[in-house]
Amino acid sequence: MNHDTPLSPRPLRHVPDVQQRVLTSAQLRSHGVTAADTNARCRPGGPWQQLLPGVFLLRPGPATGEERLHAALMYAARCPAPHASVPAQPGAGEPHGPRQYAEAMVTGLAALTLHRFSCAPPLLSLDRVDVLVPRLRRLRSTGCVRIVRTAGLPEPEQVAGLPVAPVPRALADAVADLTDADAVRRLLTEAVRGGHCDPAAVVRELTQARLLGRPHVVDAVDSLVAEGRSVAEERLYLLVREYGLPDPVWNVDLRLPGGPHLGGVDAYWPDQAVALELDTRTPRQDEDAAWSECARRREHMERLGITVVHVTPRKLRESAEQQAAVVRTALTASGDRDPAAYVVVVPR
Repeated sequence: MNHDTPLSPRPLRHVPDVQQRVLTSAQLRSHGVTAADTNARCRPGGPWQQLLPGVFLLRPGPATGEERLHAALMYAARCPAPHASVPAQPGAGEPHGPRQYAEAMVTGLAALTLHRFSCAPPLLSLDRVDVLVPRLRRLRSTGCVRIVRTAGLPEPEQVAGLPVAPVPRALADAVADLTDADAVRRLLTEAVRGGHCDPAAVVRELTQARLLGRPHVVDAVDSLVAEGRSVAEERLYLLVREYGLPDPVWNVDLRLPGGPHLGGVDAYWPDQAVALELDTRTPRQDEDAAWSECARRREHMERLGITVVHVTPRKLRESAEQQAAVVRTALTASGDRDPAAYVVVVPR
């Protein structure tokens, strides 16, 4: 076999071009290419090159960003062993497609680039690709690949045919390696403003990664929470307009006449005694205490005959029509309830 010999009589047209160019040593052997043949083709000036241990690019020249991603995943993945015999169908028994990347997914900045974050750097400008694998996998970081370990792999999202960590996990892995406060703030802000995820999901991942002890991360999280509330409020205003709900009074405090403060609500319909609260809390250390206080205020208002509708930013984003129906039902049902106690409404 010389350098110009075709790879195999078994065609690879059933897989994407990049998976024809980037193959592991096991895949090459399944096509009848021996280790000696591979080494010969990878000599200086040869038509192939080794990108990572056991992973080869079947062409000369610099690897593209897509090729680097596939190579990183193929290096880190737990691949099924190829069959020794020739399959009945072209490609049968070859670990192409999602199976070939089992127990590995792109995370960190590369994942955010794949998720189309405008402030994430282009793939080719990244010095390395972060790949998330189970904690007990025996792998080491090498070349352009940094291995990131986790006790439990999240369910990957398929982006451009690649398994990619969900945005909250990818953010946590990216932030873990960033010391630039502005860069961290930009990433977290875009995650919320771009509708990729809710602040609570991001803070949960940052907490699990033990990153909230870093001052520049805490500052960015405070901005993230404020951004998340602003976005959620805009969606709430839009929901009232688009679904024809009566106009409420916005962002008010409720008080008993001459009595105690009942609490602030994001929207209130005085004629129907219906209050709406946006839950933009994040899972910080005081979560239990904050939730207990919210539950206490809600129970107090309901004892006074005020119906409290509880809405999360995620519900507003993913099921606005359903949330509008919940509010409309509460408003309509007010006529069947006993009159609520008189409360004083004060702008916040």
